[in-house]
Amino acid sequence: MKSYAAVDLGASSGRVMVGRMTPDSLELTEAHRFPNRPVRVPEGLRWDVLGLYAGVLDGLRAAGAAAGGRLDSVGIDSWAVDYGLLDADGALLGNPVHYRDARTEGVAEKVWATVPAPELYTATGLQYAPFNTLYQLTAAASSAQLAHARRLLLIPDLLAYWLTGEQGTELTNASTTQLIDPRTRDWSYDVAARLGIDLSLFAPLRQPGDPAGTLRAEVLEETGLAGPVTVTAVGSHDTASAVAAVPATGERFAYICTGTWSLAGLELDAPVLTEASRAANFTNELGLDGTVRYLRNIMGLWLLQECVRAWGDPDLGVLLREAAGVPALRSVVDAGDAAFLAPGRMPERIAEACRASGQPVPETRGEITRCILDSLALAHRRAVEDAQRLAGHPVDVVHVVGGGTRNALLCQLTADACGLPVVAGPTEAAALGNVLVQARAHGLVGDRHAMRRLLARTQPLTRYEPQGGTDRWREAEARLATR
Repeated sequence: MKSYAAVDLGASSGRVMVGRMTPDSLELTEAHRFPNRPVRVPEGLRWDVLGLYAGVLDGLRAAGAAAGGRLDSVGIDSWAVDYGLLDADGALLGNPVHYRDARTEGVAEKVWATVPAPELYTATGLQYAPFNTLYQLTAAASSAQLAHARRLLLIPDLLAYWLTGEQGTELTNASTTQLIDPRTRDWSYDVAARLGIDLSLFAPLRQPGDPAGTLRAEVLEETGLAGPVTVTAVGSHDTASAVAAVPATGERFAYICTGTWSLAGLELDAPVLTEASRAANFTNELGLDGTVRYLRNIMGLWLLQECVRAWGDPDLGVLLREAAGVPALRSVVDAGDAAFLAPGRMPERIAEACRASGQPVPETRGEITRCILDSLALAHRRAVEDAQRLAGHPVDVVHVVGGGTRNALLCQLTADACGLPVVAGPTEAAALGNVLVQARAHGLVGDRHAMRRLLARTQPLTRYEPQGGTDRWREAEARLATR
């Protein structure tokens, strides 16, 4: 029996999970969960990265206690694109900027004036998102922090550095910076040079499974762990780890990683860099074993999370029961619309979008919740259909992983909208993918197909069959297309 700690950081909370494994068994338990609360300061929206690091240390202490004081490895995954800057002494230069901060507004147009959007897509394969690291660095070009920086570490790599004293840049997360060529799986040197971005700021690239150091003596003392404890690079973009944990039994599958975001797409052997793909705003992020995560970003359960926050955190089960009683597809919004990116006033903004498109305006909490879930299912349908068409890769089943698997109504609506069976689970996909990459690096499990077979045997999964035909979803889609 081996014990692996998975540090899994989401946009609203972090957790440290313990995976206890043999070659034929896998059991995941939560050791510690802690909030991730961004802080708005006069200069903008920032991550409380010191609070996150404290949560990681507390979690490793709890994980060690659960595993008898001994961990075989630690892996870290988190959200993408954001980073910390270090000075020449390795000290952090301020709290990392949150990707929802307003500093990148209007920056993309400045970038495209130097590297036109079609060229940028051909070179990097990344969809347009205003918060991509490339745009963040362009926005920060004249800042004092960047001028004094000698190293840039993406969030998981920053935490790994504090744990081990060693610096690296894990590839799956690096591929979200819009500075990686998905064909060579190396930096896009031409793009960086044309935009004046100094790639020497980045530490050397690491692959999932590479060693990332050992816990420092001070960390061992603080967490009570018996050393040495290795840190292993995993798919440090949480979506890369989640896709690694899709329990697919074949190649003809789509996936939807659900949580604050919905990431919907395919696992491919090569990027799709056509103009049609760019126009459809699909991204080519790198995954395990030379794969490409060909997907579209959808706003996800952020829409509902913000409404719940605005309503004073009512019981989610009650909201979902109320939503189930509302007529289907009465009103829908574009769940990929950047108008919903910023926090605040989400119920009002959803109502305003419905009013502007000439649809019935949802008024009650149940109506707004149903509008959100129908809209997410519709966005899932569009992404799965578009991905198949653009990549020439048909699918027979949709795997839903992540927090949205707990939402049975959303899973059923997604099956209905796509006209395909949905297999929901595992819920903690990112943590499981994190654990499995560590286990594989230590010889406990085989290739990613063997990893997926193990998941299918050991994890609870729920299957949803499509109901009611897809004509009504096509009609709802047409409503959005004519806005």
